[in-house]
Formats: sequence, structure tokens, C-alpha cells
Amino acid sequence: MVGKKLNLAGATVFVAFMALLPLVFDSRYLIGVLTVSAIYGIWAVSWDFMSGLTGRENFGHSLFIGVGAYTAGFLNTLLGVSGWWSLPAAMVVAVLFALLIGLPTLRLRGPYFALAMLSGAVIMQRLMLIFWEHTGGEEGIHGIEPLIRSQLVFYYFVLGTLVAVTALLLALARSHWGLVLRAIRGDEATCQAAGLNVTFYKIASLLISAACAGAGGAIYAHYQLQVSPQLFAVVTSITIITMVYVGGMASIYGPVGGAILLVLLTELLRNFGEWRLMIYSCALILILFFLPNGLIAPTWQRIRARLGRRR
Repeated sequence: MVGKKLNLAGATVFVAFMALLPLVFDSRYLIGVLTVSAIYGIWAVSWDFMSGLTGRENFGHSLFIGVGAYTAGFLNTLLGVSGWWSLPAAMVVAVLFALLIGLPTLRLRGPYFALAMLSGAVIMQRLMLIFWEHTGGEEGIHGIEPLIRSQLVFYYFVLGTLVAVTALLLALARSHWGLVLRAIRGDEATCQAAGLNVTFYKIASLLISAACAGAGGAIYAHYQLQVSPQLFAVVTSITIITMVYVGGMASIYGPVGGAILLVLLTELLRNFGEWRLMIYSCALILILFFLPNGLIAPTWQRIRARLGRRR
């Protein structure tokens, strides 16, 4: 009970801090950075729910992000559909792609799922370039309407979405569902021998992950007001996986902190010019080498343990 109260208090402080930060500094640039970091948080937590809990790593998470963004772009620019309708549509399309790839590959053992997802993202990126007459090629789709005109209000919308998605996935991860997913990661053969429908749990968790990533992609499209094939790039997936590892894999809330931390770190290092990439890479190497379990989630667990002992 004490642990739950501390978790709730920590989450409340974090959300309040993120909400007050743009009001204190009153900077459009800061609001933009925080908005992007919150969107990356949605992508990171959606990756962690499936791949972090089950251990079936997804090297093509950008596929769901890209199809969600392009769905929003096509619906808004070609059909004039409101951005608010494009969000659920992006989730549906992302789920369909997850079914297309997940059904045949998640039944198999080994790296087939990871390779299939990686291939799917690469293929979609190439298709966006091949059919440039319809997709805009390298320039992508422009002229997408914003969901909300006010930059600050849009940030609060993204922050609220991040909180809602994290709360939902965290509740699932701490339920019987999450227990089964962790058991699959530990010993899939034993789970099957116990009569669990392992394939169902893996595919269902992938669909949830894809839906959240697709919604995040649509939000990103309506924030940037354009989409490009770069969203499908492998580097997008690698960036998200790095954020999850820094935050703490299989913790759900850790990747949110990892995403915000790395996005802010990237912006803070812009003044270092050509040294920026080297400093960023060295910082990541140090974190991953000395903190193999991540930075955010283990740090909070230690703080919670100390506060619990004081009580």
C-alpha cells in the first residue's frame, strides 16, 4: 500500500512538473521540445509494453509510427477528414499492419519477428519513395492541418495522452496479463506446457503496442504538419529502443523518462556543434555500460525504497 501511494505521489509530481515547466519559462522553443519528447514517450512506452515484457524485440517499431502518420496525412490532405478522426483511423491501420506481420512470425521462435518487423519498415520506406506521385516522395505530405492551433494547449493534449497511455499500459503490465507476458519472456516453453495460449498473448500485446504507436504517429503528423519517409527509417526504431534501455526495460514508466531525458539532452548539446554527437554517444555508452538495468526506473525504485523505510 505504501509503495502504491509513493508511486502515485511520484507520478503526480512528475506530471505537475511537466505541466508547469512551459509556464515558468514561457518559451515557444521549450514547448516545442517538450511536445516532441512527450510524443517520443508515447512511442517508447508502446514499444516497452510488447517487446520489454515479452522479450520479443521489435526492430521495426517505426513501421507502426509511419503508417499512423501517413494515414493521418492522407485522410486530412486528400479527403479533408478532421484530425480528430484520423487518430482512431491511424490506430486501426497500425493494428492491421501488426496483424499482417505478427500472425505468421510471432508463432515462430528465434529472430524471425524482429527481422520481419525490420524488413516491413524498410519496405514501407522504399514504397513511399517508389510511389512518389501519391506519397510526395522524399518531401512527403505537406499541408496537414493542426489538431489544436495553440502550441501550449497542443502540448497539454500530448502530455495528457502520454499520461493516459502510460497509465493504461502500466495497469495492464501489473495485471494478470502482464504476469503472463513476463512469464513468456522467462520461459515460453513452460508457459505453453502450462496450457497458456502464448501466441494469443503475444499477438494481442503487439496489437496494443501498434495502436498506441500509430496514435503517436498521427499526433506527430498533426504537430509537424507534414510527414516524410524518414519516419519509417531504422534509426527511428533504434532511437526508441535506446530510450527504453536508458529508462529501464519492462518498467513501462521508465521509457517515458528515458525519452524525455534523451530528447532534452540532444537539444542541450546543440551548442557543442560537431562535438555534439560524440558527447551524446559517450553519455549513452556510459549509461548502458554502468547501468545495464537503465537509469530512470532503478533510480525511482531506490528513492521509493528509502522513502518507504523512513515511514
